[in-house]
Amino acid sequence: MIYASFRERRNLPGSVVQLTFDADVEAFRAEFVAFLGAHLPSDAETSERPRSSSHIPEWARRWQRQLFDNGWLLPGNPPKFGGRNATLLQQYVYLEELGRRRIYQSFNPQGVGIIAASLLSFGTPEQQRRWAVPILRAEITASLGMSEPGAGSDLASLKTRAVLDGDHFVVNGQKVWTSGAHDADVLLAFVRTDPNAPKHKGISVLLIPTDTPGVVRRPFASMCDGDEVDFNEVFFTDARVPAENLVGGLNDGWRVATGSLGHERVMLWMGYVDLLREMTIDFSPSGALQRDGYATLVMDAYALRLLGSAALARAARGDEDVPAQSVLKLLGSEALQRAGEDALHAAGPDGLAARAVTAPFAALNLDSHYRGWFDRYARSFAATIAGGTSEIQRNIIAERVLGLPRN
Repeated sequence: MIYASFRERRNLPGSVVQLTFDADVEAFRAEFVAFLGAHLPSDAETSERPRSSSHIPEWARRWQRQLFDNGWLLPGNPPKFGGRNATLLQQYVYLEELGRRRIYQSFNPQGVGIIAASLLSFGTPEQQRRWAVPILRAEITASLGMSEPGAGSDLASLKTRAVLDGDHFVVNGQKVWTSGAHDADVLLAFVRTDPNAPKHKGISVLLIPTDTPGVVRRPFASMCDGDEVDFNEVFFTDARVPAENLVGGLNDGWRVATGSLGHERVMLWMGYVDLLREMTIDFSPSGALQRDGYATLVMDAYALRLLGSAALARAARGDEDVPAQSVLKLLGSEALQRAGEDALHAAGPDGLAARAVTAPFAALNLDSHYRGWFDRYARSFAATIAGGTSEIQRNIIAERVLGLPRN
């Protein structure tokens, strides 16, 4: 494997690339591995499975609190927010060890990775105490209310209105594709507070408890499994939300939005590396054509790890390279989709079986990661949409990496 700690040893002739981590990073890894060995839940504890991306079974809540209390939930955070002020390279080996064991960081991924992170960046101390810490400790769960029927990738076109009325905002409108909303305790919702401003400038962000009168959540199934319900439509009808639930400044929601998606993207490529690595283990090719596809999968996995490691090394030196995240996201998501399609074709009619099992069960992983090949392939389309569609990533690469004109 190719690792990210590159430096020149100037006391040696020429330039020598270091392909290992420094002692402090390896010590950090060893401490985390020891923690996992001592504290992972037993298989007997994990029989209840999460039913949506905002539903955390009780055993998983206990596990997440244990991670938080010991500084292993989000190691880059300060201790009071579930971390230990880890460096970027320490966070890398942390995620690497989770991936090797097929451990999903939290069964409320948007709550922990986007919503709580956004509150730590933009929220008030009271919002952090009341909402962020309980989300991180799995005492409550949260969902992200961004997309609308007419505002998917183009978030700035959202129409859900929030009008200030005394010490409350009155919210009316609709969200869709809101993952896990029917199980969530609170939504981080993007709303329009100034309809006369340019569309990027009239947006604000509210924390809306899901038990607020006037909030209706309607879950619906996806194409993957009719019995699995995660997506929601969410309707707001004169829902009164305390003004103190405003996150960031009034009409400053675009800054929060770009920050929210930034939290999602920084280490997103490592998730694709893990999924591609799992594919290399779970998919067994036969015949020249399938072996060719498998070789492409392996090369894509190594290429993504190489490019991601180089980007991480730059970030560790303090060099900001935002467009590189678009390259990594595009490569990872489309490689995963291509590999899923190859595996589905290789499986033949058996690949369409709804209840098939294609990988070993891992109690701390999502159940969808070992289901049938059609299920795994169908879910890959979410990877090319969430966090910025492939089309958006190509535009960013064209304009900001290649320097091509807009027209």
